[in-house]
Amino acid sequence: MSKESNHFEISKQKDYLYVIKENISLVHPVYTNDPLNIYLLLGTHTALLLDTGCGLFPIKPIVDELIGKRKLLVFNTHYHWDHPLGNVEFGEVYIHENEVEFISKPYDVSYFKDSPNEIVKVYEEQNFLIPPAEIINPLKDGDVFDLGEIGVEVIHCPGHSPGSICLLTSTGELFTSDVAYYGDQFLPKRKKIPQVLDTLLKLIKLCKNQKIMELFPSHRQSPCDLTLLSDLYEGIANIENIWDTKKPFEFFHSWQIEDPSGKFRYYVSKI
Repeated sequence: MSKESNHFEISKQKDYLYVIKENISLVHPVYTNDPLNIYLLLGTHTALLLDTGCGLFPIKPIVDELIGKRKLLVFNTHYHWDHPLGNVEFGEVYIHENEVEFISKPYDVSYFKDSPNEIVKVYEEQNFLIPPAEIINPLKDGDVFDLGEIGVEVIHCPGHSPGSICLLTSTGELFTSDVAYYGDQFLPKRKKIPQVLDTLLKLIKLCKNQKIMELFPSHRQSPCDLTLLSDLYEGIANIENIWDTKKPFEFFHSWQIEDPSGKFRYYVSKI
């Protein structure tokens, strides 16, 4: 079989939910949060694709086969490179209003020029500039979409990025994007860490109030239970206590800090 046909791993999580997994370490070994979890929700008349991945191989044919005759909505959880690079395959995508500008122009991935992995030639053939979708629509906190027997609500969750979103479904799932997952955490500069904690508290309260029991992160283990949110909150809140253990990590222009629990590693931005 071709590399292309083996690139994505597809699994059916529920009757109305598929997970399309992609390993981002293929692009550069510095990324250890495999897999990237791309979610496809199937309502009765509309499907929703949550992220489009790394843009290495076509994802649209997979999506088209799974959704049948349903209308398709395509959301980006945020603008970081491993989430929107397949946008060009789709005519229209949605992202939070804070990040529309980031994905409206060709996406520069020239920082992968020195990757030891052969697959970056896919980007090199495009001069490391990945074209955007034709139409970019803004999302805002509280936006609601009806997929047909499944409703989804956009939850603005700034911290990991200015326009990070989570999705709350009427069927009892919370898609946490890169806001919460086990593994390497990419955080804003030190003075903005309280914003991350505020976002996590917001999600913890939301899950308790809505009786949400299943979390679907965009990386690594999926699904998770509510412990993920409390584990991450406690870990990030403890960064001030272990700040002196930081080491520079220049590829990410960040400080690297190991979490004592071993569940997380933090990259706190210097810029």
